[in-house]
Amino acid sequence: MTSGSPEGIDPAVAPSGPGCVECDADGGWWVHLRRCAQCGHVGCCDSSPAQHATAHHEATGHPVMQSYEPGEDWFWDFTRSIGVTGPRLADPQSHPDDQPAPGPAGRVPEDWREHIH
Repeated sequence: MTSGSPEGIDPAVAPSGPGCVECDADGGWWVHLRRCAQCGHVGCCDSSPAQHATAHHEATGHPVMQSYEPGEDWFWDFTRSIGVTGPRLADPQSHPDDQPAPGPAGRVPEDWREHIH
């Protein structure tokens, strides 16, 4: 991990919601969630079938995301492909504790392990 807050982090921006924006819109599901540290967009991780967090970075150029899983506070800088440190972002810090991973409840197929990257 490098020290110092990189460009592309706005600690005042709240997350877009409790789940992946695109998966929620199309009825999809995710393995884990990631939060854009610049605009708050919540997308699914690269293990998830749709990989919306990376797609968000590619579409917007927003360089840094943070884990949106309970108990995790790590950041990833897509531009440099390294973990970085960053400030505490606006609450909430993660999806709801009662939301399962993978999630959301009711949309994850029984054979979900066969669909991950």
